[in-house]
Amino acid sequence: MEKGYWEKIAPSYETEIFDVLKNDKSGKIVKAILSFASPKKSVIDIGCAVGKWMPVLAPVFGKVHAIDISNNNLKIAAKKYPQYTNITYERVDMSATTLLSAPSIKVKKYDSAICINAILTSSLKKRNLFFKHMASFIKKGGDLVLVVPSLESKLFSHIIANKYNIDEAKKDKAPTGKRAISQIRFIKDGVTDIDDVPTKHFLKEELELLLNLAGFTVEKIEKINYKWSTEFHKPPSWLKTPQPWDWMVKATKK
Repeated sequence: MEKGYWEKIAPSYETEIFDVLKNDKSGKIVKAILSFASPKKSVIDIGCAVGKWMPVLAPVFGKVHAIDISNNNLKIAAKKYPQYTNITYERVDMSATTLLSAPSIKVKKYDSAICINAILTSSLKKRNLFFKHMASFIKKGGDLVLVVPSLESKLFSHIIANKYNIDEAKKDKAPTGKRAISQIRFIKDGVTDIDDVPTKHFLKEELELLLNLAGFTVEKIEKINYKWSTEFHKPPSWLKTPQPWDWMVKATKK
């Protein structure tokens, strides 16, 4: 998912992109954020998109810095929330080799950070840079709430769909040729399609390792469960639990 993709989809973001805040019926993410929120602290929303988390962050933090790869997303966010005067917006490409053009300029550090389903690129190199840069924004001892798509959940949903032919899954044609080879290579790296867009999904143990290597101490990893209607057009009435999920991580910077 490159910059051009997000710039193009920005006007229809509300309807096209899955709303984590709305669908987290348990409220676990908000609860995790509130556990370290304070008017005396600053927070950075990494990959803020159109600013869905601003109404959560702005009332409880002294300063909110919202960054995103898309200028269009940032313009929409700023227009939506003019009432919050403690928010600043900045376009940042977290997958760039360097975040700033001048190496002598230091990246500003924040007391805490959230990053909600923003590490999605299929490129391993860009993901590694994203984790590196994310760590650079957070002060030592600072808090991080990270949410990412779950690979276990995606595979589980595929198994359920194929076994019970949900949404007529058995009619789906298996890829052939170069597309099949590409998908095999992708799945080995945890990349699988969402609406025909190759999207990185993470294993629980993979997340713990990546965050440790990036300089974080992982405090907990939890499932954020969603209704089956978020996965299937026509989920059968008997399909209850386990539900599909994202991974939420609460971590601190070493």
